[in-house]
Amino acid sequence: MANVRPFVMWPDTRLRTVVEDLPQVTDETRTIWDDMIETMDAMPGVGLAAPQIGVMQRLAVVDCSDARGQAICMANPRILHASAKLRTHEEASPNLPHVSAAIDRPRAVTVAFLNRDGAPEERDFVDIWATSVQHQIDHLNGKLYITHLSKVKRDMLIKKSLKARG
Repeated sequence: MANVRPFVMWPDTRLRTVVEDLPQVTDETRTIWDDMIETMDAMPGVGLAAPQIGVMQRLAVVDCSDARGQAICMANPRILHASAKLRTHEEASPNLPHVSAAIDRPRAVTVAFLNRDGAPEERDFVDIWATSVQHQIDHLNGKLYITHLSKVKRDMLIKKSLKARG
């Protein structure tokens, strides 16, 4: 049975840590993915990276489908190709609640990763799916969406989030 896990809150150092590749996908990996999907759906959100729940493994899930239940589980995801055309999307994170910002990212990406079976896979993502995958890979590289903003805007959002949390 999958569990909803608590989020690590900014400025926890785990959110700024680059996580190492997994040597292989195991049953433990699949259990973590199941918990991540449950946690993402409870948010509700369209993606989640393992460090967001304090699991320091290079794992991510994305599900941007309307119906849900279409989650793609990725271990060691990396972008092979990104489109020159950008897309702007309002991004947020449960790790830095009560704030969001418009971020420009490539509209389409090709990503290589290990799937639930531990097999290498390459997949093309477009629009919101591409945005979510890039957002999760940022988390795996120790970055939040706010790293794409100017220092002034970033500091303002951090201050606002911390104030709203009390």
